[in-house]
Amino acid sequence: MRETPLFLDGPSGPLEALYLDVPDARGVALLCHPNPVQGGTMLNKVISTLQRAVRDMGYSTLRFNYRGTGASAGSHDMASGEVDDAEAAVQWLREQHPQLPLTLLGFSFGGFVAAALGGRLEDQGIDVERLFMVAPAVQRLQEPEHVPNAGTLTVIQPGQDEVIDPATVFAWSSALTRPHELLKVAECGHFFHGKLPELKDLVQPRL
Repeated sequence: MRETPLFLDGPSGPLEALYLDVPDARGVALLCHPNPVQGGTMLNKVISTLQRAVRDMGYSTLRFNYRGTGASAGSHDMASGEVDDAEAAVQWLREQHPQLPLTLLGFSFGGFVAAALGGRLEDQGIDVERLFMVAPAVQRLQEPEHVPNAGTLTVIQPGQDEVIDPATVFAWSSALTRPHELLKVAECGHFFHGKLPELKDLVQPRL
C-alpha cells in the first residue's frame, strides 16, 4: 500500500501531505513531524516508522509538512501556527472518515503539536482515542495549549536523548495529573538509531 501525495487547505496556504486509505480501517491516525527549523519533515525516519506501525495495525494515516516545510506554503511559526496546521490536517482526515476513532502521534516538536492539537480538539468536543508523544518537546506546552484529559496517553522517551532532556520529560510526566503511561527506552538517542524496531514494538500493542 502506497501513500498518496496531496495538498490540503491550510491556514497559511496549501499543506503538502501523504495519505494512506486502508480498506476497512479500524481508525485514523495523524502524524506530526519534528522541528522543521532543524530539518524535520514528514519523511523523518521516526515518523515513517510510526506511520508503518499504525498502518500495519489497520489504520488509515495522514502525515503532512508544516507551513514553510517541503512544498507547504507559508513560513515557520514554531508555536501555535504549526498546531493550526495540524488542526487543518485532522479536519481533512476526519472528513474522509467521520465515523472512525482518531489517534494522534507526534515526535519531538511534533509531540508538542500532537498534544496541543489533542487538547484543542477535546475543547471542541472532538474525542481523541489515543495520543502518542515520542521524545516530546514538553517544554513548549504552555497554557492555553494542553494535553487532552480523555483517551489513552503514551509517552515514549529515549534515556540518552541528546535533543530533549529526558529529566525534563520525566518531571513533566510525574507532574501530569491525568492517567498515562511513560515508557523509557534505555541506551537510545533522540532519533532512535538502531532502535526503530523497538519503537514499533512499543506502539503497536497500544493501538
